[in-house]
Amino acid sequence: MRYPLFLLLLNIFFNTAIKAQEGDTSISKKWSTHFQITAINQEHQAFPIVNNGVNTLIHNAESNKLSLTNTYFVGRSLWKGAAVYFNPEIAGGQGLSGAKGVAGFTNGETFRIGSVAPVLYSARFFLRQHFPLGQAKEIWAEESVNQVAEKLPSSRITISIGKISLADYFDQNSISHDPRSQFLNWSLMSNGAWDYAADTRGYTKGAVIELVQPKWAARFGAAMVPLKANGLELDPHILKAQAFTFEIERSWLLHHYPGKIRALLFRNASQAPHYLQTVQAVQMGDSSSVDVYSGIKNWGIYGGIKYGWGINVEQYVSNNMGLFFKASWNDGKTATWAFTEIDRSISGGLQLKGSFWKRPADMIGIAQVVNGISKEHQAFLKAGLAGFMIGDGNMNYKPEAITEMYYKASLLPNFTLSADYQLVQNPAYNANNKGPVHVFALRGHFEF
Repeated sequence: MRYPLFLLLLNIFFNTAIKAQEGDTSISKKWSTHFQITAINQEHQAFPIVNNGVNTLIHNAESNKLSLTNTYFVGRSLWKGAAVYFNPEIAGGQGLSGAKGVAGFTNGETFRIGSVAPVLYSARFFLRQHFPLGQAKEIWAEESVNQVAEKLPSSRITISIGKISLADYFDQNSISHDPRSQFLNWSLMSNGAWDYAADTRGYTKGAVIELVQPKWAARFGAAMVPLKANGLELDPHILKAQAFTFEIERSWLLHHYPGKIRALLFRNASQAPHYLQTVQAVQMGDSSSVDVYSGIKNWGIYGGIKYGWGINVEQYVSNNMGLFFKASWNDGKTATWAFTEIDRSISGGLQLKGSFWKRPADMIGIAQVVNGISKEHQAFLKAGLAGFMIGDGNMNYKPEAITEMYYKASLLPNFTLSADYQLVQNPAYNANNKGPVHVFALRGHFEF
């Protein structure tokens, strides 16, 4: 989207939204307007190191690594069951070591950031349409983020099309999903082995079709993949490069407390090269397949296929405690193309509400995640090659283990302040650089 058109759309949306906020009920019933701003500052202490490759976590102490995201969520009802949503976003800042050196990276907001200086861009711009099935009952949906106030059929098909984030639809979890209010680590934000289609900032263009029933749901998504690994530009050759995602979801009550399981399958096609073919080419003296900045390149050659699955479970055991468990796997034969360099991941943890200590709006989260990679991926890294996030040179493989704890305090209306600690062992799967690495963070989040 060209910059002047972007500003024109922004002006139209917000002028009308302001009128809605000022009390024009004929307008306010059709509009949804929200805003969030999240600032995260991270640091880590110095730790011992043996290898020092192109994508190694800096072993000297780092501090004042600040990220900032500012998002406007505007929705407009069009006709019965339909609405359009527009999310302009400003993001800037940086992660520890340039967001490199740890596969389960420590700040989930940095994946949206393409530059240190704040940049304005369109995050989401999509149309959503609900189609009722049979004699479905209508349930009231309150106005919220990317949700206009409307009556929704309890049994329905929903189609969303445009610029979206697949993580808004798939692999949801009410305990471990949102780095703006929950765990910060990438591999606790989404299933680590799901290389979900997205540009550098986490967005793509595509469509999601959902079949929603009172106790279960199924959804299918087709989306564009990056033209280059971790790239901002999406690949226009959609017959050769695309991502398909399928998920089925089942909910229940266990002793009156809600629970849910989600099972996900995905298949991505892109220009991602095969790890072993790249290693063999380098050993034969062909360095054309290696790029000193991104580690690998395969531009203009299609046929890279990655497929895998993910399991995602959440269960509340009281009004104040919830548990989660996740496991994911991908074939690990071709290079990671969009999310992060994880081929196997397992995690679990809990969330405690502050009612236990008479601060009901506060929250504590504790989680453990263990990440791994395939034998092909190990051979690639042991050969001294690098992906876009990790690569220490000759590595001594060991699974990457991360423990995270946070305390989120509600200090003012709509404002929370969180203290976060992560213990990272064997960053980037390299026992030579085992650390441990102690990462501390302070997060401020405001929304309305």
